Amino acid sequence: MFRAETTVTKDSFSRKTGQRLGNTLSEKLGVCPDICWLFCAPLEGLEELVAGVAEALGTRNIVGCTTDGEISTLGFSVGSAVLAGVATDKIDFHVASVSDLSKGSEEAGRNLAAQFPPTVRYAQVFSDGLTGNGCAILRGIASVLGSDIPIAGGTAGDAGKFQRTWQFIGDKVISDGIAAVGFSGVFQVGTGVRSGWSPIGTAKKVTKASGNVLYELNDQPALDVYERFLGKHADKLPEVGVEYPLGLVDEPGEVGEDDYYLLRATMTVNRENGSILFAGEIPEGAMVRLTCGDYNCILEAAEKAARLALADLGNFKPVMIHFYTCMARKIVLGRRVREEVEKIKRVFGADLPMVGFYTYGEYCRVRCGGPSLLHNETATVSVIGV
Repeated sequence: MFRAETTVTKDSFSRKTGQRLGNTLSEKLGVCPDICWLFCAPLEGLEELVAGVAEALGTRNIVGCTTDGEISTLGFSVGSAVLAGVATDKIDFHVASVSDLSKGSEEAGRNLAAQFPPTVRYAQVFSDGLTGNGCAILRGIASVLGSDIPIAGGTAGDAGKFQRTWQFIGDKVISDGIAAVGFSGVFQVGTGVRSGWSPIGTAKKVTKASGNVLYELNDQPALDVYERFLGKHADKLPEVGVEYPLGLVDEPGEVGEDDYYLLRATMTVNRENGSILFAGEIPEGAMVRLTCGDYNCILEAAEKAARLALADLGNFKPVMIHFYTCMARKIVLGRRVREEVEKIKRVFGADLPMVGFYTYGEYCRVRCGGPSLLHNETATVSVIGV
């Protein structure tokens, strides 16, 4: 047995709103859920909303975070709260959380993974999108669970304000932390990742970098390289940088496998030393290329990610979709942003339960058996099959 449902509200956040949300989900499922995901805008009354949901559902198995836009079976929404739940006898769920992420992301990943039993075969992770290092979190998790366990999810948002994000675990609201759920049992997970951005110009070598700060490309200040490329639009950095992310190139000099490559989005620039802060790590010595995309390519990439996830399921029947996609895509798509969810539905069918959100960074593996990575500006689709 596997049942999944989603419900959405745009009512003012309060304990009563949370209770109604939780009760509605239970009524739609017909039973109490075994696990729930809550994604919502960073609005006043957030703690009361979470408390109300937990009270109505009577379970600690609730994970989620604040977002830059919410996704449900009904589609895309903003200023809302989306609650999804599953009732099943095929999967056991194990929730975990850590705080003080900013004190050490890799250690936080290790501590999080240590809370899971050894039977966990898949995990979804929702980390603070402003205080943590997603790449380091994944290294910490992999050091405990192994690098072959698929990890999906995303980093929490705050509606594009970049001030503070929140994570949910049970009836608690935390910040500077991680909330996660591990899956054990009889199921399959299919994943698909694509961006829609294409490389421009020749590859350049990262000659100086530290973590997610890029100092030099081809022994020249990184900001100078970007400004020459952008020309008259250079004064719009870092905002315009979301339209031209950096793509990491593999060893043979080709950008990724097929039409995939790992993107890094600009966050801030330092005009004094010519450096650029990105939303993910950039290894020193790596080869990179600037990229660009358009509406159609970005939307086609979302559909391709869904098709890859469906193919990854093999003979298993898809029963629930998790769609974690980047807020930069939302910015570029503008009024066409709703079409991204419609592309996913075109692959799986309009009625298959779906939940997710627009993130500040996406977690997903690129291929079956491969390591899970932190992505920027990328559509990531994870589908559960039974």
